[in-house]
Amino acid sequence: MILYPAIDLKAGACVRLERGDMARATVFSTDPAAQARAFAEAGCAWLHVVDLDGAFAGRPRNAEAVAAILDAVAIPVQLGGGIRDRATIEAWFERGVARVALGTAAARDPELVRAVCRAHPSRVAVGIDARDGRVAVAGWAETEALDALDLGRRYEDCGAAAIIHTDIARDGMLDGVNLDATRALAEALTTPVIASGGVASLDDLAALADIEARGVAGVIVGRALYDGRIALDRALDLLAA
Repeated sequence: MILYPAIDLKAGACVRLERGDMARATVFSTDPAAQARAFAEAGCAWLHVVDLDGAFAGRPRNAEAVAAILDAVAIPVQLGGGIRDRATIEAWFERGVARVALGTAAARDPELVRAVCRAHPSRVAVGIDARDGRVAVAGWAETEALDALDLGRRYEDCGAAAIIHTDIARDGMLDGVNLDATRALAEALTTPVIASGGVASLDDLAALADIEARGVAGVIVGRALYDGRIALDRALDLLAA
């Protein structure tokens, strides 16, 4: 199982939010590129980067910080936030992003997502950010009348690399991963699932590793790494076992 350390960008800094609330941001680094290098040097195989300002604005807002991260590391970067049109997607691919994560576009522009999946096999992840089972979009500021599982099923046949499932109520709260929802989604879909939101301990990672065979291919970890609740070397060893 792949561990994706999270680098969430707000005003050029590396931050963590609580339940996606931009007013509840903790700054962990003012040098995202240095943070990216630290994760890469520790042995991480991927990075998960989110342009938080872009998610609200609907277009990239932390492009300079993302570019610095791409220049700083050789490992692949998965990028989300404010990516809602073909031109932006292609520009990020040309800049060196390995995989884009499409959330709002996945809910509101399925033809775009399908077209990009066809053009770039295995380079698109579908972001399903759920609040009480319903899909949230536009930086989680709006909720769609769309069930998380229904959104996942929409892209079963288009070649998406993964489904990134985030439990908004747990994100940044260190309340533990929503194992039941993650398992249910993974068992219902053939597309691999990446779990996100609430990971607080090695026990959470061990629980996810136990259901890897059911379709859970990865986990995004943020605040628990930054505040030292999870030692990165131990986490990588656990998930590699």
